[in-house]
Amino acid sequence: MNLMESLDESKKYIESRLDGRKPEIGLVLGSGLGDMAETIGDPVVIDYHEIPHFPVSTVPGHKGRLVIGELEGRTVLCMQGRFHYYEGYSMDEVVYPVRVMKMLGISNLFLTNAAGCVNESWKPGDLMLISDHIKIVAENPLRGRNPDELGERFFDMTNAYDKGLLALAEKAAIKKGIPVRKGVYMLFTGPSFETPAEVRFARLAGADAVGMSTVPEAIAASHMRMRTLGISCLTNMAAGILDQPLNHEEVLETGERVKTTFSALVREIIRTWN
Repeated sequence: MNLMESLDESKKYIESRLDGRKPEIGLVLGSGLGDMAETIGDPVVIDYHEIPHFPVSTVPGHKGRLVIGELEGRTVLCMQGRFHYYEGYSMDEVVYPVRVMKMLGISNLFLTNAAGCVNESWKPGDLMLISDHIKIVAENPLRGRNPDELGERFFDMTNAYDKGLLALAEKAAIKKGIPVRKGVYMLFTGPSFETPAEVRFARLAGADAVGMSTVPEAIAASHMRMRTLGISCLTNMAAGILDQPLNHEEVLETGERVKTTFSALVREIIRTWN
């Protein structure tokens, strides 16, 4: 079975559970941020393992299910947990759900993640709007035969993070009185955290945050001409900035601490999304 046939089977199964509802925004919730999905109204909940050809989450803090329903007057499809290259998935498997979203008619993608803070003037708990990304890892989700039905072989990444949506998010933050940063996210594959030398390199390269997700999804979304917005919750200072070891528990704890602020910002953005 080829990719388009698999995507079609996944799409048809999800549609069979939605009673004709048409999601308009895809929302991906990162580590420690999954509670946002619990506030979705009139939800349809589908575990990943129920969906034909869908990967399954293996990371703590990722419940591994779709939650489809109403949020601030919009119909959203929410991924409560995503997939990562470090779990053993190929890059094209990592972006499979985003491709399914496109098959369902979704053209708006809202990516969130937990990230390490590289910018030394910022602090854990800050929220960063992603203005651009850096990918130096060799693997790419579009490597191999191009699925022409989804997009062109060669495609532009200049506006990978939609400038109009960035401006909308900044306005939403001002309205809610939530301070936000704006910066560049750099992909590392994990699961090991970055070394202090790698963090210094990231800073020299122009990165403000580092993490293990989001970039493959943004690449696939650009390929399919989806409008994408990304927000990082800066859960810890990256390696070498403070004299302390890094651990995943800190990521989850910071996500828990800022979830009310994060939820308020996401809600306002979705309410005004256009």
